[in-house]
Amino acid sequence: MKRLCIHVLIVMIFVALVGCSSGESPSTGVKDEELTTIRYLTSNLESEGTVKVLTDISEEYTKVNPSVKLEYYYVGQSGLRQRIQLLAASNDLPTMFSFESGRPLRNLKGEVLDLEQTFKDLGIYEKLNPVAVNLLKQQTHGEGLYALPLELNIEGFWYNKSLFAKLGIEEPRTWDDMLRAADHFIENGIQPFSVAGKEKWPITRLIGGYAVRKYGPDVMESVENGEMKVTAPGFIEAAQTVYDMSMKGYFGGDANKIDLQTSIDLFLQGQAAMFYSGSWELRDFNNPVRNKLGADGIGYFNIPLVKDGIGTLDEFPMNAGLTNSFSKAAFNSKVGEWMKTVFSEYGDRAMRDNGLITGFKVEHMPAQVPPLTQLVQEKIESAKRAVLWFEAGFDSKTQSIAWDNAQLLISGEGMTAQSYMEELQKAIDAQQSN
Repeated sequence: MKRLCIHVLIVMIFVALVGCSSGESPSTGVKDEELTTIRYLTSNLESEGTVKVLTDISEEYTKVNPSVKLEYYYVGQSGLRQRIQLLAASNDLPTMFSFESGRPLRNLKGEVLDLEQTFKDLGIYEKLNPVAVNLLKQQTHGEGLYALPLELNIEGFWYNKSLFAKLGIEEPRTWDDMLRAADHFIENGIQPFSVAGKEKWPITRLIGGYAVRKYGPDVMESVENGEMKVTAPGFIEAAQTVYDMSMKGYFGGDANKIDLQTSIDLFLQGQAAMFYSGSWELRDFNNPVRNKLGADGIGYFNIPLVKDGIGTLDEFPMNAGLTNSFSKAAFNSKVGEWMKTVFSEYGDRAMRDNGLITGFKVEHMPAQVPPLTQLVQEKIESAKRAVLWFEAGFDSKTQSIAWDNAQLLISGEGMTAQSYMEELQKAIDAQQSN
């Protein structure tokens, strides 16, 4: 009861903060009844990244249209889901808000704006990258586009160009090519992969990547829908492959003790040849203080092909990070005009002013762009299909089982590839029965 009271109080305070003023806005000279305030609730900081791009464009818009303004509200990442759910329950969703784009957002679809239709009505639908749209629709099982990809990340293997060249190794196209390269590195005293096993997800990304190349880009959706089980031979083969990689020393001594920052440093300091992660690492890669390999010293290759698999190299693992959604109830013509201006410019401004890669098209690429940023943008534009990550359709309990058991798998402590997938399927079955 005490917790419920606290939750209600949080909502009341949020509403009061928004609605406590009256009369005329001193900064604009616009009467309150004529003022449209776009409340924006997010766990991203106001001074950087996607929020800075939005606020910069919005401030320019407000100078010309003083009756519309953006108000920023911050909530920590850990409390974001609960805050949005509370506001939805009280019919007071902010005009725009950050949220997870998978299962949690599907539960709110009756409260949020259909952005595909809205963008088409506003004449700006072509500003969106089709691959990003496809990715977000996958996460709603094709039911609609309810979120905007203010950022877009591809995942894959980053590699040390110098070490590859030194040993005469070319970019792997197949998983077997990659394993042969790893053997060659081991023979020459070089750790093949830097893996942050302590974070757990870098392990399951390898398992999921193999499975996607084996069964194709829709495989995890098929698992979530109950059309396929992770006890299928290809999934067990995926887990066995990652187990074997660990047992051969490809991940170093004890990957489960390595956190993300340490694994990044191992790679950027030349102590490991390959590193699986996403393009969100570009900030560190483009930082000359941290990156000892040099701006041109890092290459990228997509998840390699698997023998007898149906996955292809023009299918890229992607995620859109925290996406932005809009309240259906708060939308009106003024909000629509604001959206039209802001999101017509968003892709170009994000790249030009902040070097951000987004799910919006870049129509005017800046002359000076870091090589890796340019590379990632080109890969995204060349992608034919986005692929969901391994746990995208899992609830929190199933995700924890996938993660925790992945650590046991690569440690060799009693968890086999078969038992890993059997335990995971039990969790998926329980999730589907709820």
